[in-house]
Amino acid sequence: MAGVIRVLIVDDDALVRSGLALILGGSPDIEMVGQAADGSEGMALARRLLPDVVLMDIRMPVMNGLEATERLQAWSDPPKVIVLTTLDTDDSVVRALAAGASGFLLKDTAPAEIVAALRKVADGDPMLSPSVTAQLIRQVTHGASSSAGRARAAHAKQRLAALTNREREVAVAVGQGWSNAEISAHLHMSVPTVKAHISRLFAKLDVHNRVQIATCVHDAGLV
Repeated sequence: MAGVIRVLIVDDDALVRSGLALILGGSPDIEMVGQAADGSEGMALARRLLPDVVLMDIRMPVMNGLEATERLQAWSDPPKVIVLTTLDTDDSVVRALAAGASGFLLKDTAPAEIVAALRKVADGDPMLSPSVTAQLIRQVTHGASSSAGRARAAHAKQRLAALTNREREVAVAVGQGWSNAEISAHLHMSVPTVKAHISRLFAKLDVHNRVQIATCVHDAGLV
C-alpha cells in the first residue's frame, strides 16, 4: 500500500508496547498511532484512530486478543490484524486465523521481520512465521482423518464449488502462499485483476482475509 502504515499496538505488557514502539519508530513508512492494554480498549481506539494494522496480543485481561480480533473483523472496513504472542501451539494458531487474523508472529521474531510483516499485511498479503505455517499444515493434515476433519473437508469443498475455474485457480494460489505479484506472473493476469478475483473470493467464501481462503483450500485438500 502507498503512504504511511498506521499501526495500533494492543498488549497488556507495558514493556512489550514500549519495545514495539521503538521498533516501529525507526521506520519512516510506519506510524504508531496508539497503544492499548486490552482488547476492549484496543477496539475503542481502533474505531477512533482507524489504524491500517493492529498488532494484537492473545492473552489480555477484560477482552482477549482472539475475541477482539473476531469483533474487529466483523466491521465493514476492518483493520488488518497481526497476532503477536509468546504462545506457539496449534490451537492458538488455528483460533487466531479463524478469528480473522492476517498474520501470526511470535514475540521473539526479529525486529526487522516484524516491520516486514507489517508492510506485507498492509499490502494485502498474509504473514506467518515458518513455524506457524508448519503448524497450520500439520493441524490440517492430522485432522483430515477424524470425523471433524472429514466434515470440515466436505464443507470446504462445498464452499469452493461455487467458484468459477479462474477463481478456484486464484484460491489455490493463495493457499500456496503466493503474493499478488506471484499470482499475476503464474496465472498470466494483471495485479488489479488478481485483486478483483480475491475480493470476489472474500464474498463467495464469506471470509475476511487471505489466510482464511488458504485454510479453506487446505481443508478441501487442494494444496
